[in-house]
Amino acid sequence: MVNPFDLRMILLAKHAQHVVLIHFPIALFMTGVGLDLLSRGKRNSQLASAAYLNLSIAAATVLPAVLTGLLAWQFALEGKRLKGLLLLHVIAASIAAVLVIASWWMHWRTRKAEPPLLPSYRIPVELLGVAVIALTAHLGGFLSGVNP
Repeated sequence: MVNPFDLRMILLAKHAQHVVLIHFPIALFMTGVGLDLLSRGKRNSQLASAAYLNLSIAAATVLPAVLTGLLAWQFALEGKRLKGLLLLHVIAASIAAVLVIASWWMHWRTRKAEPPLLPSYRIPVELLGVAVIALTAHLGGFLSGVNP
């Protein structure tokens, strides 16, 4: 029988860290995009500040999520050849990570500029990021066994 409070099992499970960590960048990025849409590009609003904060933390947490995903591939899946769903998941996750960081970068760069005007192309980039994250999560659900 498995003890759900066994810290050694929790911390040393072959893929548990990825499963836990991945929720942070997903939730933070999607919330940041929603807040950015609600702010309508007004840089001085509290919504825009909250969007920037969410996107910043999402960009910071996407790196550990990708790293633990690669570790899960090596340890839990024993580094087996990338093919099928696993290959699609890795490709989609890589694209999603780039889009999260690019979205944050557009906001960061704008905050440094004078006048602080956000580019209009940020919305399609952010929405594409949400769509790719949804696809990546869907594929990850099949890989983890959550989606049978």
